[in-house]
Amino acid sequence: MANLKLIRDRIKTVKNTRKITEAMRLVAAAKVRRAQAQVNATRPFADRLAQVLYGLQSRLKFEDTTDLPLLQQRYAEKVALLVVSADRGLCGGYNANVIRRAENRAKELQVEGLDYTYILVGRKAIQHFERRSAPIAAKYSGLEQIPTADEATTIADELLTQFLSESVDRVELVYTRFLSLVSNKPVTQTLLPLDLQGLEAQDDEIFRLTSRDGRLAVEREAAPDATMTELPKDMLFEQDPSQILDALLPLYLNNQILRAMQESAASELASRMTAMNSASENAKDLIKSLTLSYNKARQAAITQEILEVVGGAAALG
Repeated sequence: MANLKLIRDRIKTVKNTRKITEAMRLVAAAKVRRAQAQVNATRPFADRLAQVLYGLQSRLKFEDTTDLPLLQQRYAEKVALLVVSADRGLCGGYNANVIRRAENRAKELQVEGLDYTYILVGRKAIQHFERRSAPIAAKYSGLEQIPTADEATTIADELLTQFLSESVDRVELVYTRFLSLVSNKPVTQTLLPLDLQGLEAQDDEIFRLTSRDGRLAVEREAAPDATMTELPKDMLFEQDPSQILDALLPLYLNNQILRAMQESAASELASRMTAMNSASENAKDLIKSLTLSYNKARQAAITQEILEVVGGAAALG
């Protein structure tokens, strides 16, 4: 009987755990929808900004932009790695993958003879690199799980300070690109100095979280075509176009950081959904196995009691 009680308690514990993991999966699904809504809300500004920058760049000759600080290419002696991770765990290999990507990039820089420092976003990355006494220039944690423009601006200001003061000569971004509910990819991208080439060829997509046959799925579609057009030839500027471009470049940097944080947040939430779904399925399988063991043990106990009764009756007879 003691064995039966232990199995019953185990089944109850696993059922309670499954309720928690299922609730966490549903919460993550709701937040993925919120993340997508925010991406769609910020897209018009980002597209318009890209068009304006493209128009300004087309009006300027290449030599007119060489004096803009954020576009200046200089010999890199020290590189800042902006690493975007999560504050929370229970999201599969999301944090481990992006941290590994950052460490590998740091090793590559060392092989090239370059110095490096980390600018960390997310408690998991901060804890990892602090335990290893890695060089850290700045760190940010406790941010909203759905990134905001204010948070991106705060991080961008730190990057601009580091770059314009020549404390670092290049800033590289290490974040997780969202591919699907079950797939994401850590990538590295150069943030500073800015490169405005390729604004007209953005391969962008919109994803929507939907339900299909009782299961969550992602629908993907190409983003609306934001065709880059040159500014009218007869357009007059109150300021020099290079000054306008210089004023808009920080906004472009903010937008790059915000989009990377949004993709990282979507990747984190999707990874958590996948991890919690796997945990729920494993709990379901474990409950079946424990129930089978309980029934076998109960049947064995009943059979033993019957044998004892029969044996006692035979002895009395």
